[in-house]
Formats: sequence, C-alpha cells, structure tokens
Amino acid sequence: MTGSMVNPRPRVGLIGAGGIAGVHLQGWLALDAQIIIYSLDGAEELAAGHQGVQVVTDLDELWPLIDVVDIVTPTATHTEFALAAIGQGKHVVCEKPLARTSTEAAEVVDAAEKAGVRLFPAHVVRYFPEYAATHAAVSAGRLGTLAVNRFRRMSAAPRAEWFFDDAVSGGIVLDQMIHDLDQALWLAGPVETVFAQSTKQAGEDGKTATATVTLTHTSGAISYCFGVWGYPGLAFTYSFEIAGDTGKMGYDKALDDTARVQLGGGQSGGGYIPVVPASDSPYAAELADFWSAITTGEQARVTGRDGVDAIELAEAALASIASGEPQRMTRTTEGQVSH
Repeated sequence: MTGSMVNPRPRVGLIGAGGIAGVHLQGWLALDAQIIIYSLDGAEELAAGHQGVQVVTDLDELWPLIDVVDIVTPTATHTEFALAAIGQGKHVVCEKPLARTSTEAAEVVDAAEKAGVRLFPAHVVRYFPEYAATHAAVSAGRLGTLAVNRFRRMSAAPRAEWFFDDAVSGGIVLDQMIHDLDQALWLAGPVETVFAQSTKQAGEDGKTATATVTLTHTSGAISYCFGVWGYPGLAFTYSFEIAGDTGKMGYDKALDDTARVQLGGGQSGGGYIPVVPASDSPYAAELADFWSAITTGEQARVTGRDGVDAIELAEAALASIASGEPQRMTRTTEGQVSH
C-alpha cells in the first residue's frame, strides 16, 4: 500500500479501550480522523461524547472501513493483532512494547516489510520536546562524546493486574523502562553489556516495583536507568541528564523548587500515564508523524526496528535480573541479538 493510495483523512481502527486508548483517541481526533473502536470491553464508553466515533464488535467488520490500526491492548496481544492487520494490508501503529518478545517483534517487522505496509511502535518519549531537543543537540555534536547518561521515570503503579504478570507484560522493565532504554539507544547508540536489578513489594495499597539498569554502550558511554511503580498517590515524573565531554543537558519534571515532599497513602493525585496538554500533546505529535510518513512515504522518527532493539535490550535486563550477572549483547549473523 503506497501513500498515494491512502485517504487524505485518516481512517483509524482503534483496537483496545483501556487507559492509554483515550490519549491515542484524542491524538487522532486532533488529525480529524475517522475513528472506529474495536474492544472486548469499554468501547462504547470510550466513544461516548465524541461525535462520529463508531464502534464495531467484530474485527472482520473493521478491516474494510480503515487504512491504519492503532493497537492499544495488553502487551501479550500485540503480535496477534498486528499480524492480523498486516494480513489485511493495513498500516499498524502499536503501543509500546511492539511485542512481548523480540522474536515476535521481529516477526511483525518482517511481515510488514513483506506486505508493503508501514509499522510504527509508539515510543512516544521521542516526541516529548525536551527529549527531542536533546537528541538534536547530541546529533549536532554540541555535547561532544557522550560519557554518562541518567534516566529516571516514576509513577503510580498501574492498577490492572496483568502489568504485574511478567509472562504477560514483562513487568516494569518491558512496560515502563522501555521508554528510557529506547532513549539510551537513540542518544548513545548500541549497547555492549547490561546489568540490572529489580524489586517487587505488595502492601495494603497494592503492588509496587522498582528497577535499575546499567548499560555500557559500544562507544564507552554508560547509561543508568531507574524506574519506579509506586504507591497510588505518586505523581508521574521523569528526568534525564546527558553529559558529554563538551556539554551537558538535562530536564527534571519534578523540579519545581528546592524542597519536595511526596507522601504515600493517598488515592488521588498520582497517575500511571503522564498528564499532557491536549493542545501540545506528544501523543498527537507522534501520530501526526506516523500519518505523515504513511501519506508521503517518508521516514518517521521511530521505526519497527527501533521497537525490536528496545525489546532486545529489555530482555537482556530481565535476564540479568534473573541471573544476577551482566549480560553481553551479541548480534548473530542473522541480525538478531543473543545474550
């Protein structure tokens, strides 16, 4: 399917109606898209209040009505829906991670290439302005040779139980920290070794988790990634600091003053998904970039291969957590990474 064959107005099949689906819906509406929702639960509720948004109850009903699908379902279902859409000749946007395993993700990438359709993993952090500006500065050489990079991401733990089933979600590393693993790759390039540690706890307020991942890049740069799924009242915050031999850039969403206090026990004020203004949403910018790539044939800021690479890195981190040992990233002659 080429760009000239695509309708000028996006015709989008939104598969899934959970928490992130509402953010994607708003992003597509900003592009004046025709939207049809398919979900086992919540489709009618998500469509309510949005004029023109339709609901179907069968995938076979969906395919003839759309040009692109946007998959916002639990991680373990991504491959099934992506391959079904590709088999129907539809372009695919898929919420991160692209698949539960890198093998499945590579299968999806290969299928899209063979079918001649476009595939976009939704690594939305590339579209947050502070990260995009830093990438531009690094690419222009303004920071020199990168040396040490630090990434932090904290939020209230997700409520849905499947997030804490590692076989289904990959846990905090594959679900939350994959954003910062992708940033480390985007900014500092390929990784040679990975060492990771993680903790989980269950209390009266629910489950929590933390993870720390240290990456040694082939360039010699080191990246530290720290993630938290915390108590229900924990606000969504993130920060980074990128240091090279001629400059440094950083951002801290939580840094409003010199003294900050966050106390547990509350059920409000926190969140699993970052709050972004509808008028300047990185989710809308991401979807606009993907749709532009579809209609023009140009490259988007993120590719299917980027989705595979981030999952490979997350898998190495999970292997390190399980073994207690560093993992070496070794690319095979077929292009796959083993560790």
